[in-house]
Amino acid sequence: MQKEPFQLPKKYLPPTKMPPKKPNFFTQLFQIIVIIAIFSIVASDMMGGKEERRIPLSELARSISEHQVKEIDIDGNELEVILNDNSHLLSKKEEGTALSQTLVNYGVKPEDLQAVKIEVKEPSFFEKFGAVILSFILPLLGLLFIVWFFTRQMKGANKQALTFGNSRARIILPHNKKKRVTFKDVAGNENAKQELQEMVEFLKNPKKFIQMGAKIPKGILLTGEPGTGKTLMAKAVAGEANVPFFYLSGSDFVEMFVGVGASRVRDLFKTAKKMSPAIIFIDEIDAVGRSRGVGIGGGNDEREQTLNQILVEMDGFETDEKVIVMAATNRPDVLDKALLRPGRFDRQVHLELPDRKERLEILKIHAKGKPISRSAKLEVIAERTAGFSGADLESVLNEAAIIATMAGRKKIRQIDLINAFEKVLMGPKRKSHLATEEEKRVTAYHEAGHAIVASVLPHADPVHKVTIIPRGRAGGFTMKLPLEERRLTTRSVYLDDIAMTMGGYAAELEMFGDITTGPSNDLRVATSIARAMVTRFGMSDVLGPIVVDEDGEVKYGVAVASPHHSDSLIENVDREVQRLVREGLERAREVLKKHKEAFVAIAEALLAKETLEREEYNELLKKYGITPKEKKGGKKQS
Repeated sequence: MQKEPFQLPKKYLPPTKMPPKKPNFFTQLFQIIVIIAIFSIVASDMMGGKEERRIPLSELARSISEHQVKEIDIDGNELEVILNDNSHLLSKKEEGTALSQTLVNYGVKPEDLQAVKIEVKEPSFFEKFGAVILSFILPLLGLLFIVWFFTRQMKGANKQALTFGNSRARIILPHNKKKRVTFKDVAGNENAKQELQEMVEFLKNPKKFIQMGAKIPKGILLTGEPGTGKTLMAKAVAGEANVPFFYLSGSDFVEMFVGVGASRVRDLFKTAKKMSPAIIFIDEIDAVGRSRGVGIGGGNDEREQTLNQILVEMDGFETDEKVIVMAATNRPDVLDKALLRPGRFDRQVHLELPDRKERLEILKIHAKGKPISRSAKLEVIAERTAGFSGADLESVLNEAAIIATMAGRKKIRQIDLINAFEKVLMGPKRKSHLATEEEKRVTAYHEAGHAIVASVLPHADPVHKVTIIPRGRAGGFTMKLPLEERRLTTRSVYLDDIAMTMGGYAAELEMFGDITTGPSNDLRVATSIARAMVTRFGMSDVLGPIVVDEDGEVKYGVAVASPHHSDSLIENVDREVQRLVREGLERAREVLKKHKEAFVAIAEALLAKETLEREEYNELLKKYGITPKEKKGGKKQS
């Protein structure tokens, strides 16, 4: 029996035309006021309101005496005066008094009054009935219209309430060429692509896997630093497999009402199963997938209800559906263990930061559609941006396009790319604060201290650029680039990094005998490196190869001290951190004393030129007998 083609639910179909914008409350109120005003105007016209000029009785009496009045029609107390030229005037007589007596009292002679035709009008039945309708029924109709208007709005709200538990997922269909993404659109992370290729093959041809007794993986968890392209990689899997791609954020499930998130999960999986094979992608899954049982909110809070429903749908009662769930997070350590067991998220794919070759490929992808000058070299930016994610590289090219546009250029030049890189790395140039000569001098010697220590110590990365131009919160910066991009870091490298970081602090002590607030961030970085060496990497001879979990446990959302560590151990950690930082400072001071001539020359060159690029800086080193490290690499700043 042939299976009928699945029809996509209407809520996922693209609209044939843009839906009208729903007016807000004030717009609706204004519309009601306008409608009531129109009713009032129409009622006034239907009741015989006229635009003729109204005159007092004294003027009417004078007109009669001057023989200008031909006829007077009396309608109650209202007078319609018709002049000899057939023009009309309005007036009003005194209530309870005859018009003729009133006019005589105003001095009208009886013979003049007799020359005027006076007619008393009696309202007809239809006029009386119309007056009743206009005075009673018309306001009632207006009130009924207002009631109907608000009832209609309430029906719309009730309709929305009925769909409150429906899935909020967006969908990319296979035939949508504009939004479709493939592996060709994702540069780098070749290992992740190879692992995900199995999922693509399974979705394309599940029969050959089923014949071998293989089961389709239920879930794939993408982990990695922010900006490494987890969402883009998930889209690429769907694009390669040519299957529908449902995507939403973990926070889309959570509402203030308990049960709504679970209802949305059921609706999402129900729709995806009808369209299977398909992919469901949940971004930032840690919003609903955090570990349960921390003592907050009991077992019936909304987040846990949603998580329970996801667990059931992934590996619950129905296990034969061809739906793969992909999720992304940069905090896999906080996820519930039930999510990570086999049968749920069977595989974890880690997306790493790109290396130099991959960064160049990413830059080329983001350079499409941008007018890049032939003299601009993306290789230089790829070399300098070690540690940048794909999102960072996209930001660099976007900033370069903005800088070139503001400068009035038609193409992006190399200088635009370099300025954009430094802007993303350190922040924009500061132009509002004008440093004094003394501040410039301190900054120059501070950065020269970083540079000379980095150039002399054997395991420190070579200097690529030194500048005292302030950017962001920094008064200047020294850019280091590693000889080779490394995955593992030795203790010697960390010790030289601490000494290089303390080079600015040591320079201020050596040259001025005092300390400014400039090295505050350097102290933070040096302390952080030293503490990581002691507590995480086992690089302390005193404490040995152990891990000290200083953050302790989390109870009721608050970090408390770990019960597994004694007070004496924590004191030893603090002493070791202090020792490593102090030794780094002493090593930096020794370098500055030994190579004081080169140190002073670099600082004076910075005062004169503000910026020293790698070639010019290396020439200074050679002049004073220091061999520069020639190889190129990635990025590091102090």
